[in-house]
Order: sequence, then C-alpha cells, then structure tokens
Amino acid sequence: MKQEHLKPTESELEILQVLWAKGASTVREVNEQLNLRRETGYTTTLKIMQIMTEKGLLTRDESQRTHVYSAAVQEQDTQKQLLDKFLDSVFKGSTTNLVMQALGNSQTTADELREIRKLIDDIEKGGAK
Repeated sequence: MKQEHLKPTESELEILQVLWAKGASTVREVNEQLNLRRETGYTTTLKIMQIMTEKGLLTRDESQRTHVYSAAVQEQDTQKQLLDKFLDSVFKGSTTNLVMQALGNSQTTADELREIRKLIDDIEKGGAK
C-alpha cells in the first residue's frame, strides 16, 4: 500500500505522535507515554503497533530481543494528508471556511496572528506553500 493512501486511525495517530516525538521506541516505552494521557493496556498497544507494521505505518527492528518500532511515515506528510481529507469532507475544499472557523472559534494570540500574517506574506511572495 502506498504511504500517501494510508489513513491512520485515532489510536494509530496517537502512537505515531509518540514515535515522532521520541523516535524509535519499544512497545513498553510507547505504552508508558500513552498512559500519561489515558489508561491503555500493554497488549492493546502491542496489537495496534503490530497492525500498524502490517499496514506500513511503522517499521520494526527485530535485531534485539526487545523489538524497536519507528514511524514509517513522516509527520508533515501525514498531517497534510489528514488535513486535505478533513478540508474536503468538512469544508467542501474551502480553505477560507476552514481558516475562518479556526480563527473564530478560539482566542488567537497576537503572536499567532503575526505568524499567520508572515505566512500569508510568504505565500503571496511565492516563498511558501
């Protein structure tokens, strides 16, 4: 299966976020991080990570007694893919509606607004995508 067509579930995305932040990790290390947010059984984490390996979302280093897992997909690529899907399904492809909803539903700080303005300026100058 091509990476660009992989769509991680919510549980898979939580595991990917741990691996993107920590790097290569054992099931126990991932499970400990997941348990900081909510109680997750070790065998549940193991099973999900095994499925993710079969799907091509993770790689597994079996050279040691304890297997070490790594993300096989890039964080930015996954974010883009999920955002594109969300944008199409929820906002009918309208970036404007997404941005207006995001800015209207939260307290945007002055620093965040400056960052957004800079990004818009860079896009208009052809410097960012």
